[in-house]
Amino acid sequence: MVFRVILLILAYLLLGAHFLRGGHLWLVIISLLMPSLLLIKKRWSLILVQIGLYLGAWIWVRTAIIIIHDRILMSAPWGKVVIIIGPVALFTLLAGLLLNSPRVKERYPRKTIKTE
Repeated sequence: MVFRVILLILAYLLLGAHFLRGGHLWLVIISLLMPSLLLIKKRWSLILVQIGLYLGAWIWVRTAIIIIHDRILMSAPWGKVVIIIGPVALFTLLAGLLLNSPRVKERYPRKTIKTE
């Protein structure tokens, strides 16, 4: 579990750095706060963290496509973009997928069963 949390924190830090470079301070703050949702032991918090990581992977892919498009228009090399951003997008996606394990899901129950 610790390994999975470290990966998702790193993925959100990378997203935060990306947003900071773009000047989107509110997205930086959201990226830095998202991992703290795991302190809430509810299934919705786990799902929200995963959705954020999946959106983050999509943002990386979208960014790569935009940069590649711009470089092609300028007749500049674009291979390094794929080499750098591709693994970052896969890393972010993997961080979200690793939260699907049964061990993680049992720590974040769907509904609390009350026994009397």
